[in-house]
Amino acid sequence: MSRAAFAHTRGQQAETWVAARLEADGWTILDRNWRGARGELDLVVERSGALRFVEVKARQPHDPSALDALDAGKQGRLISAATAWLAAHDRPDEACFLFVAVTCGPAEWTAEWWDDPFDGG
Repeated sequence: MSRAAFAHTRGQQAETWVAARLEADGWTILDRNWRGARGELDLVVERSGALRFVEVKARQPHDPSALDALDAGKQGRLISAATAWLAAHDRPDEACFLFVAVTCGPAEWTAEWWDDPFDGG
């Protein structure tokens, strides 16, 4: 398997892992891998009227900080996609982002969660 194919597969596994944890915590998955505007939303979830756009980053234990992946370009693409999702689903403009860095260790996976990471989380 190529390095790119491995990374894609690991990313999908991490998204599934995060989705299961969110569902166990009472969140409903509204969309997965939704594409619109200039970007993709990994997960769109809702609980008790609160809407979150979830970005999942799979990483290896030795990788640098996952927050480095949220540069200005990535933030812009996520905001564009979120705005398009809200318009396509006739939803109010009230939603937040949730960034989840999943460390895919050899035995145990762990996650760091940042609510509203664009604001310093």
